[in-house]
Amino acid sequence: MAELIADPFRAARLVLHLRQEGITDDGVLKAMETIDRGAFVDTPGLEKLAFEDCVLPIPCGQIVPRPAVTGQLLQALQIKQMREARILLIGVGSGYTAALAAQLGADVFAMDRFRRLCDAARRRMLDLGLGNVAVRHGDGLTGWPERGPYDRILLTGAVDEVPDVLLQQLAKDGVLIAPLQTADSQVLLRMSADGTQQRLAIAHPLPALVEGRSRAL
Repeated sequence: MAELIADPFRAARLVLHLRQEGITDDGVLKAMETIDRGAFVDTPGLEKLAFEDCVLPIPCGQIVPRPAVTGQLLQALQIKQMREARILLIGVGSGYTAALAAQLGADVFAMDRFRRLCDAARRRMLDLGLGNVAVRHGDGLTGWPERGPYDRILLTGAVDEVPDVLLQQLAKDGVLIAPLQTADSQVLLRMSADGTQQRLAIAHPLPALVEGRSRAL
């Protein structure tokens, strides 16, 4: 099993920065202190930036977002208020966000349009001993209805509007979190199954999610 954390001192420094950025959920902070973001990048040399609040590139033209944004997304899920949670994660990317959600005790069902990223994410979950993450190659914007309903649905990239098919996969008291692109800015949308909405500020904008499934990668 891979080590969860490589540098406790730098991890603690990152947590202090995240608190300054408004991340106050103790569960989220503990998970981000425990799991090494450097284990989710392949490019030699980039692991030294794992504990900095910066974007890291990964294959297929994708990124690992800034830790401040990842923490904000996870905090908005409010997983700590539930004994058990089933989460649909759209845009698995490197697998870092999925690993953090799994560390919080959730059963995570993660999707990505790139097969290469899905395969790499599965390997990382095995290396970290996280057995509560399932990864599927497919169009995340259509969801994974066979495994629903979900207590939480998290979109890790921006959309202009939330697809109805995803809302249909929410449990009765479920919540969907999505970066929403408006005409002049990006906000964090928190939408309940009953249609109630709350818009929050987002620390840094995220790239758009793309519909469909990649056949080439």
